[in-house]
Amino acid sequence: MALTSIHRNILQSIQNRLFRNKVILILGPRQVGKSTLCEKLLANSGLTWLYLNGDEADVRSELTDTTATRLKSILGDHKILFIDEAQRIPGIGLTLKIAVDQLKDVQVIATGSSAFDLTSLSNEPLTGRKFEFFLFPLSFGEMIRHHGLLTEKRLIEHRMIFGYYPEIVTHAGEEKELLKLLAGSYLYKDLLMLEQIKKPILLEKLLKALALQLGSEVNYHELGQIVGADKITVEKYIDLLEKAYVIVRIPAYNKNVRTELKKGKKIYFYDCGIRNAILGNFNPVIKRTDVGALWENYFLMERMKYQAYKGADAKHYFWRTTAQQEIDFIEESDGSMTAIECKWSEKSKVRFPSTFTVAYPESTLEVITPQNIEGMLGIDL
Repeated sequence: MALTSIHRNILQSIQNRLFRNKVILILGPRQVGKSTLCEKLLANSGLTWLYLNGDEADVRSELTDTTATRLKSILGDHKILFIDEAQRIPGIGLTLKIAVDQLKDVQVIATGSSAFDLTSLSNEPLTGRKFEFFLFPLSFGEMIRHHGLLTEKRLIEHRMIFGYYPEIVTHAGEEKELLKLLAGSYLYKDLLMLEQIKKPILLEKLLKALALQLGSEVNYHELGQIVGADKITVEKYIDLLEKAYVIVRIPAYNKNVRTELKKGKKIYFYDCGIRNAILGNFNPVIKRTDVGALWENYFLMERMKYQAYKGADAKHYFWRTTAQQEIDFIEESDGSMTAIECKWSEKSKVRFPSTFTVAYPESTLEVITPQNIEGMLGIDL
């Protein structure tokens, strides 16, 4: 299976915003297919384009502290400038601003793989001058479009173990080996460039601790005791892991009930395969004790992908009281509220706590299983 044959959901949205005198920013983790997406986008344009890679030293030199005259010289007659890994170029935000303001007939497209290096892309220089998109690993919906609903639903257990990274999906039979390589380079390449990350071994210990606590409420002080660090360091590293698109923090929901948790956090991974690679556990679902947490992680990320590509402004929480009443996810979107319980078996009995239903009578209640997941992911039946 070739990645180029899989249609990415944001392709049309990006095409619709070309040549509107704004930079197109495509953000997301490394190895999710940003370059392949751009190459397809450029091929569809029918125009000449110039590819520059921010990982290359001479490219960084040319695009740092540059001028409009210099940019015109670099571009020549090309109508599209594609800058890959733009976050590696010092002061790239100002360079992109110059390109937008001075090269009116040129479309600039830039990709970036780490939020902590992208402040220069997103702050003052590009205010009002950019369209920003986020590319996730492949999604349930994209794969349904590729080979059909029945085939992809049969693969859910496989995706929960090996995830949706394009290289993993397109190289059947090589998942374990490729995931181990991907987890190492992907997790640490950007993070270890930071001065704040002074202890790579601590980072690895923390990732394993977070992977083991998947779907559970985490406590920074307790994590610090596990990995041998203080609470402040743990919180800083977790913040950087989130900005590197490795993990997602889900806060506790609290508004109407006095006993609701106020400051709790759950942590999930952007990709189940990466999480399992960190633990070195690729056992099939039938042999696992963490299937419930994996199913939560799988559903949450697929729901987030679907909503992001749809342009929905949704916020996700979990709900728990001091009496240990709980609901997996609370979703707020467009003024509505949905309470979601994730169950691996459709035979599981689910009862939403009356404390919640009385406090939030307007909420919609959903139970998500592998049998009905497509209904929450916008798949028309």
